[in-house]
This record gives sequence, C-alpha cells and structure tokens, in this order.
Amino acid sequence: MATHKWNVTDLPDFSGCTAVITGANSGLGLVTAQALAGAGAHVVFAVRDLARGGAAAARAGGSTEVRRLDLADLDSVREFAAGWDRPLDLLINNAGVMMLPEQRTQQGFEMQFGTNHLGHFALTNLLLPYVTDRVVTVSSGLHRGGDGVISFEDVNLRGRYTPTRAYAQSKLANLLFTLELQRRLAEAGSPVRALSAHPGYAATNLQSHHGSALMRGVMAVGNKVFAQSDRAGALPTLFAASQDLPGAAYVGPDGLGEMRGAPTLVGRSAAASDPAAARRLWTLSEEMTGVAWGLKPVS
Repeated sequence: MATHKWNVTDLPDFSGCTAVITGANSGLGLVTAQALAGAGAHVVFAVRDLARGGAAAARAGGSTEVRRLDLADLDSVREFAAGWDRPLDLLINNAGVMMLPEQRTQQGFEMQFGTNHLGHFALTNLLLPYVTDRVVTVSSGLHRGGDGVISFEDVNLRGRYTPTRAYAQSKLANLLFTLELQRRLAEAGSPVRALSAHPGYAATNLQSHHGSALMRGVMAVGNKVFAQSDRAGALPTLFAASQDLPGAAYVGPDGLGEMRGAPTLVGRSAAASDPAAARRLWTLSEEMTGVAWGLKPVS
C-alpha cells in the first residue's frame, strides 16, 4: 500500500490568519502565496515592484494586499515595518538573489549577504513584536558549499568574491539566524517558532542571474532536465509554515540528495548547527543593520 506524500491539499485552514511573504511576486514566493491564500489566509505580498506585485496578487486570488519592500535597502525595510500595526501569524522570509556578479546593497553590503540575510534579519526583528505563530526562512542545500563557514573576517568578501561563495555564505547565514532566533524566542518565553526550509532543486528565475554566462547555460539545462517544478519546490516552505514542528527545524525534499520529493525534516551541515557561530553572526548582524533583538527576555 502506497504511503501518502504530503502535498498542498494537506494544508490546514488558514482562515483568519495573516501571512507576510517576501518576494511573493514570482517563483517559490508566488506559489507559496497562492497556496496560503487558497487555504484562507490574508497574504501580504512584500515586494520591490508594486506593479508586478499587484499583478501577481491578482493571479493568486483570495485575500491579498501588496506592500513595497526592498531587502537590499534597510531604509525600505524600516519603512515597511513602521507601517505594520496588527498581529502577524506568519512571516515567510522567502525573497532572495542567487549567484549574482559582485554588487552592493544600498548600505554598501555584499548583495547576496545583504539581501538574503541582513534584510531578513532586520525585517524579522522589527516585526517580531507582532508575530504570533512562526517565522519561516528559506535557505538552500547549497549552504554546505563555498567556504562552508561564515567569513567573519569580512562577510562582504572584498577581494575574495565569487558568486557561489557569496550565495553559500548567505544561505548558511539563514540557517544560523534561525538557530539563534529560536534560542532567543525560547529564552524570552515566546510561543513563536523559528524554522527553515529549502526547495531542493526547483526551476525558478533565480538561476538566470549567475555571474558566469557558462553557468547560466548549465543552469538553464538543469532546470529543464533535472529540476522539480516551483510548485513542488514550495512544499517544504508550506510544510514548515503549517505543521507542528520543533523550533529550529529544517525542512527539505525527501528524495536523493534532497533535490526533489515530498517535504520532510532534513539535516544540515555542522557549521549550520554551531550555536557559537550563530550568536557571533547575530551580534555582527545587529552591528551591520543597527537593528537589535525584537523581544526582551521574560524577567
């Protein structure tokens, strides 16, 4: 007898819940938004381009709204958070850039670390007083790549930049952020949970921005031949957003090499499980963003 594999039809009823999804206008973010809106959630599309976001929200159906957020600009992150004034059940840190040529954020940080990690770090802490259920941050199996550790001596990788090294570091940072966020939430006596997910190898537009033309071609072929669909790639995020999982859990596909398949709990590298590195990254992130821990410990 075949074992049931979890899929989008297994989502519980999200009626009455509010979710903010960064980068919800395309790819995994849009699929995630469509699924949650279809399950009854009110979904906020946090996007750089309001016109594209509006068009995507219209396609999603259900209860949606669109708000501007540019994770590569901390002023935009602060503006988004300052405009938030109601309970938030679910924050999904989904947006990201992948393997770009070397670029800088508005504040001068390396673009992948600045967008994928620092922008979400600031957003999460600024919104945390409103979050009632969980924060899900999208990482990648490629967190094991690059140098395999955070380059604390210079996270901006000046003189050492490669698209792959920077992307791997940013995705490792996502996991360490989740680990330390969960520790702090527990210490503060908060019921909110921090979780991570990765999509495996999912065909999205992220792979089209690699700094190497050769790698863009390789990835285009890989998307057609090996990758699973964006709908399948969004399942780990939806699983993490909806199932009763322990704090700091990491969800990915159950297939060979975690490349494709149904969502399940998966492992991570030793570097991604290092509490000392997680605390060090948190302190550095506070210094870089000027955003401090969003909750105070229970006295």
